[in-house]
Amino acid sequence: MKLLRADHLGFCFGVRDALTLAQTEAQRTPVTVLGDLVHNQTVLADLRERGIRLERELSAVTTDTVMITAHGTSERRLAEVRARGHHIIEATCPLVRHAHESLATLVKQGCHPVVIGQKGHVEVVGLTGDFDGCDVVLSEADIDALPARPCFGVVSQTTQPVARVRALVDYLRRRFPQSEVRFRDTVCQPTKQRQSAAESLARRCDVVVVIGGAQSNNTRELVATCQRHCRRVHHVQLAADLRRDWFHPDDTVGVTAGTSTPDSVIAGVELTLQRFAEAWESPRVPVSTLPQPEFAVA
Repeated sequence: MKLLRADHLGFCFGVRDALTLAQTEAQRTPVTVLGDLVHNQTVLADLRERGIRLERELSAVTTDTVMITAHGTSERRLAEVRARGHHIIEATCPLVRHAHESLATLVKQGCHPVVIGQKGHVEVVGLTGDFDGCDVVLSEADIDALPARPCFGVVSQTTQPVARVRALVDYLRRRFPQSEVRFRDTVCQPTKQRQSAAESLARRCDVVVVIGGAQSNNTRELVATCQRHCRRVHHVQLAADLRRDWFHPDDTVGVTAGTSTPDSVIAGVELTLQRFAEAWESPRVPVSTLPQPEFAVA
């Protein structure tokens, strides 16, 4: 069994910075993160072990210091937190903040706000929270349901596949030929890199393993991308989720991971796959007794 790793995978700088900030602040004062700092249960469990509290409802927060997640939030939500007397620390990814600023600029220019993204996702809720009547679309059917406007101002959730975003912007222009459509590309560079690398990987593999949280949008999008180019794609959160019967001795197996997946989890999945491979090469040796190998990167 041959193992390949995507050229770009795992933690992006925004997630790393958010985690570092949370850990640093927690050493100085009790901290509550308002929501999930990132969408990965392994990371969240580690934060709890460090004494960092996680609360979804502002009313449940008892610490003076509140941290906003990497997904960001609206100015209205920030004002609500301040009104309750909390000190705010923002872990908002700079690229998410750029999306907020881009949408605000389009609205100031007189455009009706449209966000290409997943309704209800925390990042999208934050993006739309300051603009009453903002439309969220993720399909041509969603666009068909929109009323005509003189000008549409369009941004996207940062973790959407850029090909989908551009296709929907093109469709919006065809659907409303009399309207002006002003588009700002706010898909983040780490997402573009991971999507492109995942596509390249999937084309070369018999099986692809995508590692990431069950609630991680960018991980689910990586799964969808890989499925377009590889018939056997498996989404796992931990090495323990892997099943040996997913693989054959002569398979080329690719590994990629979402932007909130820790290096330690990726390493655990790679190690288990390597042990599967070595067990086929030495069938009489129990998998549990095989030495820890280095994972070949390609």
